[in-house]
Amino acid sequence: MKVIVVGAGVVGTMHAWQAVERGHEVVHIEREAEARGASLRNFGQIWVSGRAGGEELDTALRARELWEGIGARVPKLGFRAIGSLTPVRGALELAVAEAAVARDDAAARGYKLLTPEEARAVNPALRGAFDAALWCERDAAVEPRTAQLALREALLASGRYTFLPNREVREVIGADSNGHSSVRDDHGDTHTGDAVVLCTGAWLSGLVRELAGDDLPVRRVRLQMMQTDPLGEALTTSVADADSFRYYPAYASPALEELNSRQAQDPTAAAHKMQLLMVQRLDGGLTIGDTHEYEHPFAFDTVEEPYEHLTRVVESLLGRPLPRVRRRWAGVYAQCTDTTRVVHRQQVRDGVWLVTGPGGRGMTCSPAIAETTANELGW
Repeated sequence: MKVIVVGAGVVGTMHAWQAVERGHEVVHIEREAEARGASLRNFGQIWVSGRAGGEELDTALRARELWEGIGARVPKLGFRAIGSLTPVRGALELAVAEAAVARDDAAARGYKLLTPEEARAVNPALRGAFDAALWCERDAAVEPRTAQLALREALLASGRYTFLPNREVREVIGADSNGHSSVRDDHGDTHTGDAVVLCTGAWLSGLVRELAGDDLPVRRVRLQMMQTDPLGEALTTSVADADSFRYYPAYASPALEELNSRQAQDPTAAAHKMQLLMVQRLDGGLTIGDTHEYEHPFAFDTVEEPYEHLTRVVESLLGRPLPRVRRRWAGVYAQCTDTTRVVHRQQVRDGVWLVTGPGGRGMTCSPAIAETTANELGW
């Protein structure tokens, strides 16, 4: 087969990977020189721990398996099976962690409740005060700023992959009598294949609206993040704070309801719908976030209060000052309005599929999302 993939973020790149792995030819079209959206502006976490039970967890676990296999073949991905720690303080936060460990699927996630001493044996950089820590062995990390580049280098080596940057698709043509679908780009070139997959990320207007209509069940979400200078020591796991319990479905329980009712979130964290997630990059710097903004129109600037809050939280866990912040950014991703759905996959023309809306699951679940597309389309 010949597959046309539109969009070079992580979801699009993983669809190209699946097609090439199955022996097909791929033409991969990207409207910019490189992907510049949420696929780069994230933590690079392969985040199993907070996923909802059932399909979402199954997808994340399968994706975790695929990431590890791809990482072994493409070392430049920087895949690390580092796990995660979520330190907790006080009886209410501890009760939520204990409820998580009591889940039927806790073993699949690699959950374990650690004492402070056990947590520091896993991650010695956590010198701040806390009462316990939830460990998730199945969490991992890759390097988000370079992952697509590394995957593309491997795809090009196959001899069955063509990358066409700086081309915006203006028209999509459904399958003809021979079963061939086409896209026309803004250079006037037409690209024809046996299937077209549109992985357009947070680009939900223009052509996407024309193809899918105004009732596309996907929304855009904006976030703020930052990255520091090198820490000067290893942060051997990714780290979350107990505010993450409030935002991830895996932690839903009566204990969480009690936490929410009796322990108010920090006002800044509540106003910006915040949690701490933190991952160390290969250069030693820390990627730290994040916020969530859902109401349009989004602000065009970043605001300082969330960064100040995150700095306080990180310093309290590390027991030391945060290194100098050298980058701040905002990003936008696409999320299904029904947040229980892993992704929105829709046939928009004969032989043409739109795959979008994984939300914060995109980096984690993209290999399994692409595998499912390939299976369903009979590649």
